[in-house]
Amino acid sequence: MKTEVEKMLAGEPYDPADRVLTHGRDRARKLCRTINETIDLAQRSELLKGLLAETGENIYVEPNFRVDYGSNIYLGEHFYANFDCVILDVCEVRIGKNCMFAPGVHVYTATHSLNPAERNSGYELGRPVTIGDNAWIGGRSVINPGVTLGDNVVVGSGSVVTKSFPDNVVIAGNPACIVKHIDGSDAT
Repeated sequence: MKTEVEKMLAGEPYDPADRVLTHGRDRARKLCRTINETIDLAQRSELLKGLLAETGENIYVEPNFRVDYGSNIYLGEHFYANFDCVILDVCEVRIGKNCMFAPGVHVYTATHSLNPAERNSGYELGRPVTIGDNAWIGGRSVINPGVTLGDNVVVGSGSVVTKSFPDNVVIAGNPACIVKHIDGSDAT
């Protein structure tokens, strides 16, 4: 029989009131509070490395930074998140190298059943999110559960990304759609 953690990570309905999950969220909130209050950049980086599942050596996150667990977040080398980043990591969030998040970017893996009886049961669901290398996510954008963004993707500010997109595209809007293909000669 699977634990609630195993169900959560598998994208199956799980009970968020489970003692182990509650402890994991409490731990993450305490660490996020300390991270957000830390002025010393090297110390903040070390605290982040203790919170997250895996990181590159060079990561930089501005306060306020919030996560559900942290233990399901994998950041590549040279990750940067500006102010007010939220990552709800009930499933894995994998972010490639050289990625930048503008202020207020939110990444959600947490979701709920569309069926009202299931939704009202208190059980939750999750879908993993993957963001490729060299992505730039514009301010106040939202990446929804189950989305995969390819390498070199640029997301316009204020976008709501509800589906996956391939490499080398600029996407924008609500819901986000492709507004431009990047061909290597693009400078702006």
